[in-house]
Amino acid sequence: MQLYLFISLSLFFTYGHSKTDISLGYQLTVAVPIEYSLGFIGRAFFMETNEITQTFKTALSVEAVNDKYSCSLEVFLGDVKVWNSGHHSKFYTSNICVLQLTQDGDLRLKGPKDRVGWRTGTSGQGVKRLQILRTGNLVLLDGLGNIKWQSFNFPTDVMLWGQRLSVASRLISFPTNSTSYYSLEIEQSRIALYLNSGKWNYSYWEFKPTKNRNIAYVQLGRKGLELFNDKQKKIAEIHPSDHQTVQFGQPLRFLALGNRTGNLKLYFYSPSIAKFDAAFQALNTTCDLPLACKPYGICTLSSACSCIQVLIAENETSRSGNSDCSQGISGGFCGNGKTKAEMLELKGVGSVLRGAPKIVNVSKEACASLCLEDCNCTSALYSTAKGGMEVEECFLYGMVIGVKQVERGNELSYMVKVRKAAHGGHGKSNLKRWVLVLVGVVDGLIILLVFGGLGYYMIKKRRKHTLPNGHNN
Repeated sequence: MQLYLFISLSLFFTYGHSKTDISLGYQLTVAVPIEYSLGFIGRAFFMETNEITQTFKTALSVEAVNDKYSCSLEVFLGDVKVWNSGHHSKFYTSNICVLQLTQDGDLRLKGPKDRVGWRTGTSGQGVKRLQILRTGNLVLLDGLGNIKWQSFNFPTDVMLWGQRLSVASRLISFPTNSTSYYSLEIEQSRIALYLNSGKWNYSYWEFKPTKNRNIAYVQLGRKGLELFNDKQKKIAEIHPSDHQTVQFGQPLRFLALGNRTGNLKLYFYSPSIAKFDAAFQALNTTCDLPLACKPYGICTLSSACSCIQVLIAENETSRSGNSDCSQGISGGFCGNGKTKAEMLELKGVGSVLRGAPKIVNVSKEACASLCLEDCNCTSALYSTAKGGMEVEECFLYGMVIGVKQVERGNELSYMVKVRKAAHGGHGKSNLKRWVLVLVGVVDGLIILLVFGGLGYYMIKKRRKHTLPNGHNN
């Protein structure tokens, strides 16, 4: 989900008289700049619903992305982009970006020389017009009003009121400058948020109906996200608290999976601030977000990030101020000439990521060995308590991310695979002790500053009372 802004390098205009539908033979062209201009966005709005406030609008858009220009069909609710034809796969073009509804009913995006970059594939199905509905659903209709294609069947990172997602469907959101992506996935037993990176996918939030009831589909209602079974009976609902519902007094308009945090939020329109605001969010603390810190970083109790660092060997160099927490730690564990490794133990540290391969009834030493023997394993979480029962569990991870400090974490031991040569001749025990101190360094500094400030205030106050009267100023 993104808000579009009126900036100096953007062009926004309405093509002719906006209406709710267009007919066969319609064509719209937006020119693409000859030279690349960072931040450029050009949009031509050509359809709009007949609402008093916060209408749905469709636009043909050209946007500067990765030193190229993308061409896409978009739907907006007010200023919020709620659907984009290029969300999963962008169509890059030059010179022109063309939207065409052909005489045989196929909706297409084209570039120079009639090169087709996106299409609905509805040729020969009796399509007569393209229409934007009051729900925000962009549809192709035949002469009888039957839907032959609809944007609701191709979800992006936003789910609108009235939209339905069945089991095995999902929303996907792409963080900026990252190879990872977030997903909201509808499963038979639950709905869950996932962090996906390469072949790894870990959940970090879930909601399950009670009594082990199965989900057939979910639908966004005016008060919350509703879960239904295969008999179309509502079995559960995710909604704002009663206090929030009374306070806001507005229906929900959309659900969005944030591309920056990966958090799931339900939005309503707030007349008091004249914009959309979140009535509910799945995760309420920073450290519960999977990418709260960079790889090989720890989210501390004060919601600040601290790097997991190791002492660099004398023959290695470390650039001060480097923001890469993995420098001198990761890499080289697989393939020919792989680096020797050892496991660093961090007590009182856990992971927000779930779904990692689990081995039960093993010792901590065996858990560490399992990770060392697997060149794709980068960290392991060892747990010795669950529900008041002594259960030994070992979780193996393929990435060091989503790590956070926990208040009562004596039963948790998070181990990170590092290069064995990284600490030179300092010895494993010194390295281990150094890392354990670093985990709480940010919180320690904050506490030191707070108590230091209080101490300074008390000394100042005492000196003030002990000075002669003539010096009280």
